[in-house]
Amino acid sequence: MSFRLFDAPLREPSQFVGFAGNTIDRQSENRADDSVDKALADPTTRLLLMNGGRLHLKLGTSGSLDPWFDAAGSEPFKPSFAGTVLLGFSEQGPVLATPVGIEAEHLPETVKAIDYRSVYMQGLIDDAAAGAMAQGAALLAWHASHRFCSKCGTQSQMRAGGYKRHCPNCGTEHFPRTDPVAIMLTATREKCLLGRGRHFAPGMYSALAGFIEPGETIEAAVRRETLEEAGIRLGRVVYHASQPWPFPYSLMIGCFGEPLNEDIQADLNELEDCRWFGRDEVRLMLAREHADNLVTPPKGAIAHHLIRAWVDSEY
Repeated sequence: MSFRLFDAPLREPSQFVGFAGNTIDRQSENRADDSVDKALADPTTRLLLMNGGRLHLKLGTSGSLDPWFDAAGSEPFKPSFAGTVLLGFSEQGPVLATPVGIEAEHLPETVKAIDYRSVYMQGLIDDAAAGAMAQGAALLAWHASHRFCSKCGTQSQMRAGGYKRHCPNCGTEHFPRTDPVAIMLTATREKCLLGRGRHFAPGMYSALAGFIEPGETIEAAVRRETLEEAGIRLGRVVYHASQPWPFPYSLMIGCFGEPLNEDIQADLNELEDCRWFGRDEVRLMLAREHADNLVTPPKGAIAHHLIRAWVDSEY
């Protein structure tokens, strides 16, 4: 078998999905235990303030929304600097994600707390800030759910600017996790397979998805999940793009799958509906012009990009 090593576009598809615009220099090799303290002492440092799955945004005079605070400006919001993580460095200086204790109903009129999903879906901040938000949200969520050592049960301590937890009792070190999720569009030249979950917005159909299990390749997970959810066996599986997904700390791995059968046997415990859609019908769904008000996921979602890539492809 022969192939061209870099037979791919110069700008890969992953750069076009939501949360992929992060421009922070992580400097992972330079994360010291006092890096957050040093950053807080730097007057150029900018903070993202987060609480309960929401990002705090300052309202500008023209209606613009600004996600950035300096250390002094964060004080009224009860910041937990002990729980702050260093995201890295931008051209302006260090970037931190800080959990705050103030509740939304106690915020001043000039600041709004908006959930991460709405911030991303409504495009309330620029791509770079959205990418930083995803990084910070994932890290803070991991720390909130991993406060105790999984080996001995002792409360662990944050180290390395938020990229490690250390157990003072048994010495075990714990590192932030990312959960890989396969999301796949099964397609032929003429049609693609879309499913509808019970929690989806009205009329929305999307690509199938599921967590990749231990000891499983991406391709094997794509085949297993498609068979389990839709009863469709897959032949070739091709990777397309990935997307950071801070709900709470996943990586969506987008693929295309080649169906070997067409008879759907949907798992109705997992899905509300699953069916084949023709290319012209999917175009109408993407354009929000379908006669039955059926739609695809919003533009930032990797599912949208998988569906759009198939519609626009020559297969």
